[in-house]
Amino acid sequence: MSDMNEYTPELFELIDDEGNKKNFELIDCAEINGEQYFAMVPAAEDDDFLNADCDLIFLKTIEEDGEEILASIDDDEEFDQVSEYFLQRMADVLDQFEPDDEEE
Repeated sequence: MSDMNEYTPELFELIDDEGNKKNFELIDCAEINGEQYFAMVPAAEDDDFLNADCDLIFLKTIEEDGEEILASIDDDEEFDQVSEYFLQRMADVLDQFEPDDEEE
């Protein structure tokens, strides 16, 4: 029965432009205008991480040398559209857990 309460995050090891590796946890993914996008946060590495602010990043898939890779979104308009989409989806999910203020 305890298996039902266990959570196993989907982790991705990402490498930045300077060759630094860091693990990120997938929060959400979606297809927007025919492109695949991902919302991720840095993976928790210790208990202090749970109390720290973390950055939410948005990436998209691109094809490079015949391989699909995750890449940053460089176009400001595209980034704004994608971030707004994911933030609204997250707000909608959080709203489901809010108690209704109106009691009948």
